[in-house]
Amino acid sequence: MKNETKTVKNSYKIITATFFPAKIKKSSKKNIALIGVGCNLGNCIRRFKKLYHFLSKHPKIDVLQTSIIYKNPPFGYLDQPDFYNSVFVIKTDYSPYELLHFLLYTEKKFGRKRSFKNAPRTLDLDIILYNNVRINTEKLKIPHPFYKKRDSVLVPLALKD
Repeated sequence: MKNETKTVKNSYKIITATFFPAKIKKSSKKNIALIGVGCNLGNCIRRFKKLYHFLSKHPKIDVLQTSIIYKNPPFGYLDQPDFYNSVFVIKTDYSPYELLHFLLYTEKKFGRKRSFKNAPRTLDLDIILYNNVRINTEKLKIPHPFYKKRDSVLVPLALKD
């Protein structure tokens, strides 16, 4: 599939590409999670495709569904490139904390460096939801505390089918 872009307002764009959006497969894994995916450095669409393949090959993760890719301006620290965002619905045998550690490892594997809060990044992975679990610790908050206020999650989530 060739990448297709549709402008929805100003610099906000909806992008479709191979595996975005897609319904992938069923799973016998026990936990379901919604993962927010973001990127604003380098070729983000290519990185999302590589992330899809990386997760799909992992023995403890099944990718069930992906959304469109949503290009939107940054918030917080504004002097940086626009973001590309998507959401993945996965099933996993990881616990919430194991999944968090795996996602942090994955960000690092894909070149993320944490130079300052809200810095530009090659990959950002957030656990948005995990089953019906609620966790509120310094290390992990589920559901993600701001997801209902972020177009970067809500637009891909609304258009994931």
